[in-house]
Amino acid sequence: MAVNEVAYDVDGWGTGTVWFADCVMVWHELPYPRPDSSSGGAPQPTTHCESIVSKRTSVGPDGDKSVTFDPQVVVRLGRYFHGEAVGFEDVEIDLDWCTAFQRSVAHTLRGVPYGEVVTYGELAALAGYPNAQRAAGTFCAHNRLPLVIPCHRVVSADGLGSYGSLGEGYKRRLLALEGVRF
Repeated sequence: MAVNEVAYDVDGWGTGTVWFADCVMVWHELPYPRPDSSSGGAPQPTTHCESIVSKRTSVGPDGDKSVTFDPQVVVRLGRYFHGEAVGFEDVEIDLDWCTAFQRSVAHTLRGVPYGEVVTYGELAALAGYPNAQRAAGTFCAHNRLPLVIPCHRVVSADGLGSYGSLGEGYKRRLLALEGVRF
């Protein structure tokens, strides 16, 4: 199976990367300013808009090097980061690694509409696992497919909640794109 790694730049956000295997999204890293060696390692703003900046293909076991991703998904990611209300519900994703609980949480979270939020407790209950809010939080913390499984739309009962290594500021900024203020 061929795996495609696609990097994309978004003005004001940075460079993101998406991995596809046979047109199925298997991993996504949100755009973030990357260090530039000419500035002593300080993050630099990007200047490209909705552009695919690189694509690497690894050869599958049968020697297949075919393109296995839909470039429109990458274009949609760029449109999202420019404030357009786009959805990703139709993007095929890999959930083979998930337990039944994780799969239920992922499917439930994909149904949380653009511009709306749920608490970790509400997410767990909607997924059919009342009182599993901590486990829902753990799933969100290990989410491989942000935006497609929109964990930024999950907040704590008493505030914004965390957003991993990208931090609360990044989460707040994603929610602000969708018209949600925290």
